[in-house]
Amino acid sequence: MRQAEIRRETAETKIALSLDLDGQGGGEIRSGVGFLDHMLTLFARHGGFELSVCCEGDTWVDDHHSVEDIGICLGQAFREALGDKKGIRRYGQRILPMDEALILASVDISGRGACYYVLEIPCQKAGSFDTELVEEFFIAFAREAGVTLHLRQMAGKNTHHIIEGAFKAAARALREAVSFDEREADRIPSTKGVIG
Repeated sequence: MRQAEIRRETAETKIALSLDLDGQGGGEIRSGVGFLDHMLTLFARHGGFELSVCCEGDTWVDDHHSVEDIGICLGQAFREALGDKKGIRRYGQRILPMDEALILASVDISGRGACYYVLEIPCQKAGSFDTELVEEFFIAFAREAGVTLHLRQMAGKNTHHIIEGAFKAAARALREAVSFDEREADRIPSTKGVIG
């Protein structure tokens, strides 16, 4: 069972998050940030992950703490759910069209968490959401998950489409990377014998 439950409580946020890597792409998302709810719902569906998030955050300040801390918790859940990483494909990639936007996501479950983010989002806001928080979310996620994540915009003009494409592409790439490779069976996908 590749599952994890993460709880995080700070002076800024209180988060309960559960993840099942082998779910049906559902769950209940209540982040307190409407735009992020939409993106995480898409992320779960396209990744085939069962994801539930409940966050009480200081959104009267702004959405930064909630968005970043949910990224932290989701990354920690991925790391925990993957366990020793035996038998996984490790790598995943997707070039995903979202109307006029075209987004590349490439993932290596390397144990070395880093996000290489090249999205040119034209507007500072998507509704009331600060679009600079997309990068903060993915940095926090990749760092805590121990995943090397490349996100690159190949085309796109619409802010919503670019961001949605990034979440969907990342989910599809992760779906591939965490899936099992029967040829690897009980082996760790590294010549070092460990990932990390």
